[in-house]
Amino acid sequence: MADGNWHITAVMLGLRAFLTVAALACAAALSPAGAIAQGKVVRDPDGIRRSVVQIESSRGELCSGAVIAPDLVLTAAHCVLQRANYRVVIVDRSFRRYAVRAVAAAMHPDFVAGTTPRNQPGVDLAIIKLEGSLGGDFLPLDPRDATAVAPGDSVILAGFGLTAENRRGSARVLRQTRLVTLGTLKVANQVLVMADEHRLAVTAGAGACRGDSGGPVVRGGPGQYQLLGIVSWSSGARQSRVATACGGLTAVTPVVDHEDWISSRSRELRVFAAERGYGSPPPRTIYDWFAW
Repeated sequence: MADGNWHITAVMLGLRAFLTVAALACAAALSPAGAIAQGKVVRDPDGIRRSVVQIESSRGELCSGAVIAPDLVLTAAHCVLQRANYRVVIVDRSFRRYAVRAVAAAMHPDFVAGTTPRNQPGVDLAIIKLEGSLGGDFLPLDPRDATAVAPGDSVILAGFGLTAENRRGSARVLRQTRLVTLGTLKVANQVLVMADEHRLAVTAGAGACRGDSGGPVVRGGPGQYQLLGIVSWSSGARQSRVATACGGLTAVTPVVDHEDWISSRSRELRVFAAERGYGSPPPRTIYDWFAW
């Protein structure tokens, strides 16, 4: 306990200076986040498995996402930029994999395509509309329950990404890990920055990797998870000897700051589907990508 308190105190006292140094040192390796470095494979069928999905495009893009309704997934906007077909891959209680077609996606209106994650001036959020319901085996995370996250808060990251930059075969397995919140970093946009509680991104530790973009950051436990944010980008550790996007800082878009947009856009997508079905496209104002 004393060791953990020391680390949190160090974070609180040195937050601003640390983030400045870490952001500059890792800038060359910043990347959309990919699999979880030093994460544990999720094996509890009643745990975070019920609220996290994998997102794939027909062009090979891999991301993660948070279930926010039986037919809606919240993810990062940069995960749905390609002109491609998208699907959401779910794992059932026996951890068998099934695919559900994505039919539309709405990106946050402030998101600016074509920029690097660190310099993204907009909000890296998107909502994916699924062709059908995921069913009662999945537990949506309600964005309306989101609260602010303070420096020193312990959180859980979940995603389907790589365990390390050079381990391409490690993706597509759901993992989770615990991180500590360092505070807010504002470069072009505003994100929460998190890292391994003991390494603090100075040396490689737990954190997001390639494929974890769009994955949820939560707190709480099975059946009571509270959605806090969506992973946007990650970096290597400050003292890493090789260029990598894994095991250092994990940058997260806070849900509490954008709950109004999430709720209103989700409502528009779902109302359209309920009232008009899939025979014709929704009004162009409520989607950015459309597959029907």
